[in-house]
Amino acid sequence: HVQLVESGGGSVQAGGSLRLSCAASVHTDSAVCMAWFRQAPGKEHEGVATISSDGNASYGDSVKGRFTISKEDAKRTLYQQMNSLEPEDSAKYYCAAVTYSGCTVVTPFSEFGYQGQGTQVTVS
Repeated sequence: HVQLVESGGGSVQAGGSLRLSCAASVHTDSAVCMAWFRQAPGKEHEGVATISSDGNASYGDSVKGRFTISKEDAKRTLYQQMNSLEPEDSAKYYCAAVTYSGCTVVTPFSEFGYQGQGTQVTVS
């Protein structure tokens, strides 16, 4: 059973930064593809960024150049550095993992077999 626990959310002013973390109960290199999603009230889950087991990253258009996904396999932790935050970035952010390669930011959240409980980010 894989557990993913997010942390690092909070409230920040526009232009500020936050760093999200996701602690995994299994080695992050065994989860072939990991991702950050977000969901704003009344909206569907949106893929924000993904990272493969070999470190290749992809990003949604709305966050390119501002967000950086990374992982530290030795610590079984996934990160997302979020800079130049905008009010439109306000959402609950979820960590997710899937044990096959090739996930992208358009892979539906429902296809990720492992999902965290989320951490709230509010930008004002």
